[in-house]
Amino acid sequence: MPSAGLAPRRVVQLLTLFTMFALFTAQLASALLPNLPVFIVASAGGLALDTYLQYKRPGLLALLGKIRFDVTVRQLLRDMLIVVGLLRLPGINPLAEQAPLTIALLAFYLAHFVCQALAVLVRRSRQLPIVTRNIDASTLHLSAAPPRILARRQAHRLLVFSAPATVGLMVSALTKTVYAGAIGVGVSLALMAGGTVYLATWMLPKKRAVDDAKVMEWLSAWLDAYKPTVAMYFSGGTTSAYQANMWLSTLAKVDGKPLIVLRERFMVQKIDATDVPILCVPKVANMFALEDSTLKMMLHPANAAKTSQVLRIPTLKHAFINHGESDKLSSCNPYAKAYDEVWVAGPAARDRYQLADIGVDDKDVVEVGRPQLSPIRPYAGAPTGEFTTVLYAPTWEGWDGNPGNTSVVLAGENIVRELLADPKVRLLYKPHPMTGSQDPRAGAANERIKAMVQEANAQRAGARPGPEADRELALRTAELDALTSSSFRTGTDEMERMMLQTAPAEDREAAVVAATAAWEAAYWGSFPEWEHQIITTARPAIFSCFNQADVLISDVSSVVSDWLSSEKPYAVANTSGLSEAEFRSGFPTVRAATILSPEADGVPALMESVRRPEQDPYAESRAELKEHLLGPSDPPSIDRFNAAIRALCAESDARRTRAEARLVSEIPAQRTTTDDVAAEEDADAEEVSA
Repeated sequence: MPSAGLAPRRVVQLLTLFTMFALFTAQLASALLPNLPVFIVASAGGLALDTYLQYKRPGLLALLGKIRFDVTVRQLLRDMLIVVGLLRLPGINPLAEQAPLTIALLAFYLAHFVCQALAVLVRRSRQLPIVTRNIDASTLHLSAAPPRILARRQAHRLLVFSAPATVGLMVSALTKTVYAGAIGVGVSLALMAGGTVYLATWMLPKKRAVDDAKVMEWLSAWLDAYKPTVAMYFSGGTTSAYQANMWLSTLAKVDGKPLIVLRERFMVQKIDATDVPILCVPKVANMFALEDSTLKMMLHPANAAKTSQVLRIPTLKHAFINHGESDKLSSCNPYAKAYDEVWVAGPAARDRYQLADIGVDDKDVVEVGRPQLSPIRPYAGAPTGEFTTVLYAPTWEGWDGNPGNTSVVLAGENIVRELLADPKVRLLYKPHPMTGSQDPRAGAANERIKAMVQEANAQRAGARPGPEADRELALRTAELDALTSSSFRTGTDEMERMMLQTAPAEDREAAVVAATAAWEAAYWGSFPEWEHQIITTARPAIFSCFNQADVLISDVSSVVSDWLSSEKPYAVANTSGLSEAEFRSGFPTVRAATILSPEADGVPALMESVRRPEQDPYAESRAELKEHLLGPSDPPSIDRFNAAIRALCAESDARRTRAEARLVSEIPAQRTTTDDVAAEEDADAEEVSA
């Protein structure tokens, strides 16, 4: 299937490249013959095709760059063929009239190369050793970025700025005079030279940032002023930001001065709205600026290759908090023993680490609950409306290819088919954002499930909210975006974003909470009660979906653990190949769940137990399992989390005190030794003089 879908696209790509080479061939042949009509059509067609592809299909042109036939070579060849055509056409004196044109055209390309070299220098000068957000860094001489066409898009710059020259030369070929060509080349040269001069102003002191050494000095001064105590450290790929984002609300409530430390530049904009200062330090050498700060400990929501680099800083304590807990093997990674402590939700995770026998001592496991689960509303009994809302939130296929990781491939379509067959069910389908990233079968099944949901919606009818609901949602979206999203002009670089994303207003955090609640109410109110929903965007968040749903169907994942905080009914798909008894025994999170086979034949009974709580056999078990997985409700999880922070910070302080004491005890000994040597030297000198 995938290869069949790719075949037509590849044919189009090959035809496009063939057309480009055919136009160059026609331009060369018509210039040598000469044939004016073909010459003009081939020249204009080549320029138009190149410009179109540059803006609409840049990936196709990247293939030409791999064989050294990039935009500069193509445009230079195109213009040189026009010059050859002018030499061959009668009516123009090649020595007296065309030589100045050729020299001016070469000057244009020289200006282009100078501009390109300058663009590289400007980009390098604007890439600081750190990137910040929610921090006032105005003293670093931050400035707006130069126009993108000058600094970053050399292909577009060459095609746009050379267009007047190419058009002018073609007009000269038609009119048999050099005047149009002279005007066109002159305009192109003026554009390129003027752009180069304008770009050069970014190298002047007024627009140029301070050097790297002064940036690091500024960072040390800022750390001294802010005095951070606890940081969340995160490193990952483009799709992994959710692992850090789930901890933002908790980090904002910790005791002390929180900080977010990142390692990848792109990740700065991937982090959701927060008032916590964000510091990105790409190079490991600059990481050690944190060693001399007041920072005492780091929280780690994920294991990453670059985590080992920050573990080298001896002044810091480290706690692994994970980005979710489940019964899967990945929740007990042996890497966890590299941290000072492993923070888990409740006794189940503690037991899981001991059973895994991966080298994590029980004394280093700290139960802190899941403080970010506070927005989840508790169970309020059977559904009261006409429809029963079911949230189907399968996880992704994982790195190991285990068929039991996700239900999408083997059971997803059966589950959805059974749910859609119930006329009183409203389905919320929210697949994991990485579904299909490892196994194409999961991606294909995911698309088929979406098609099934859309088809089911087409067969339903009923009253819909009026236009005022859409207006309300648009208004709330604009309000929330204004608080949580940063809109930048085209061409903004990271330095300009640092300048714009300065320290936030003091009341923004509360405003974001209120705006999010208003948006969620408007979002759910914009749909009719009977309509199924496919949710693949960041909004609404999974917890908001929890609060809408009466029952969850999922896989063995952290979604199940989080859902249990509500004590609502839930089901887990068993696609592992294990018997139900083995499945319940091997995965504690499913002990209070309805187990669904790949055929999903248990869905009708599940729905009956949701609508009639007296038939629910797992109600008491869910309450017990909730405490086993998430710990007690009293004291609140955020209080236990902060207590763990204070305890680990105290250990960090104690270590620093011991280190300073050792240093003080070593210095007098060194001084004594030095004094003794000096006294002996003085005595020897006196003997010599005597």
